[in-house]
Amino acid sequence: MADAPLLDIKDASIFERRLSMRMPFRFGAATVTEAAQIFVRLVIEDGQGKIAEGYAAELMVPKWFDKNPELSNSDNEQQLRRSVHLAVSLAQQARPATAFGLHAALEPRQHEQAAAAGLNGLIASFGLALVDRAILDALCRMHTLTMTDAMRVNLPGVDVSTTPDLTGFDVSAFLQNLAPQPTIHLRHTVGYIDPLTPGEIKGSRLNDGLPECLSEEIQTYGIRYFKLKVSGKPQDDAQRLMAIASVLAPLADYRVTLDGNEQFTDEAAVIELMDRIDTEPSLARLRQKLLFVEQPIIRTAALSQTVNRLAKRVALEIDESDATQDAFLAARKQGYLGISSKSCKGFYRSLLNRMRVEKWNENADAGYFMSAEDLTTQAGIAVQQDLALAAILGLGHVERNGHHYVDGMHGASQQENTAWLASHDDLYEDHQGRARLKIKNGQLSLKTVLAARGLGVAEEAAKATFQTLGQGERRHEP
Repeated sequence: MADAPLLDIKDASIFERRLSMRMPFRFGAATVTEAAQIFVRLVIEDGQGKIAEGYAAELMVPKWFDKNPELSNSDNEQQLRRSVHLAVSLAQQARPATAFGLHAALEPRQHEQAAAAGLNGLIASFGLALVDRAILDALCRMHTLTMTDAMRVNLPGVDVSTTPDLTGFDVSAFLQNLAPQPTIHLRHTVGYIDPLTPGEIKGSRLNDGLPECLSEEIQTYGIRYFKLKVSGKPQDDAQRLMAIASVLAPLADYRVTLDGNEQFTDEAAVIELMDRIDTEPSLARLRQKLLFVEQPIIRTAALSQTVNRLAKRVALEIDESDATQDAFLAARKQGYLGISSKSCKGFYRSLLNRMRVEKWNENADAGYFMSAEDLTTQAGIAVQQDLALAAILGLGHVERNGHHYVDGMHGASQQENTAWLASHDDLYEDHQGRARLKIKNGQLSLKTVLAARGLGVAEEAAKATFQTLGQGERRHEP
């Protein structure tokens, strides 16, 4: 392991940018039509006085981190904004430490202060996730290393101090063996209200030259992986899946996952859905292609209810229940085999959970797994840092929905779009003057993401974004 340098946070700035969805995104009990993206820039200094900047960004999606129906979308944004400002403030007050040491020191304090402010664990994790990524990004830039090379020599100083259950695990060997692939399959999200065929499109078409329904997504992008939202109503869900199966039927091969988004009350309700799927002849092929079911049961009950009967029939993973570093341990006891990776929950959380999967699967029949999921990450810093994380974790496909619901690099200046298209020409293409993900044969190219000095983002592109943001009003502590 390389000597992990001690870092001090010297300066920080936070910006926001509003964007409108290209089309409504329905998940769980919510439909989102607009949101704000938050950006963090940190300046770090090492013990030799060397300075570097690092960047992070994330969409503040309402009605996922806290699904309390009494809270407005604006209330949800304010919760996430508060979490980011808390984390940035704590980072600026922290004593010098390694990148991972800063994470380990800040995590309990972040959760403690967030809880005191009435913010749940997922919201607390959101702010720290941005800070962690900005620090790691700056560290890679300071040493002119790609993320992969920096992680292989453990430049951040990752250890098992926050996950004592991993005591004895060979962290160095795990990191040295990271082997990200140059492409990754896009797993397309099919929301509750998404039209499946052109005939189901309600009202006037957008006519923006892009797909507007599932069949057009398949035809245009060659997608073969799909994430299907289910509502928690087994009869309705079975009917919806039958309609989706008919659209997927012409494909030579495909894979699907189901996302319950906490809409099922208990194991029995999910079993009813599986019974309907297993006994419906038209769903036989879709059932064969089903990889796992994501977070079907509401988070307040998921980690306290056994799902052993259900787990014998289909692999299950947690997502919204993953609010703390030890959530996977609690889920494992109840019968879950999988956990999601989302950059909005934390780079190091995903990395350590991936180590748990590796350790637990020493028994070849164990079947533990990790999947890469999206929260409508926006083109640019957010999507690329999430892709970089999925790549080093060795995940072969990643949920992507921003390509469909968000209008490319919406809200960005012409200078930004030009810089991103030039720096990451394999990942983006120009569509009506705006950078949009370039999807070929259902896959995304990660060549420039993995080659970037930093956390998956070329410095010229990041600087173009923050130059535009700097021309607007800086957001201070609410």
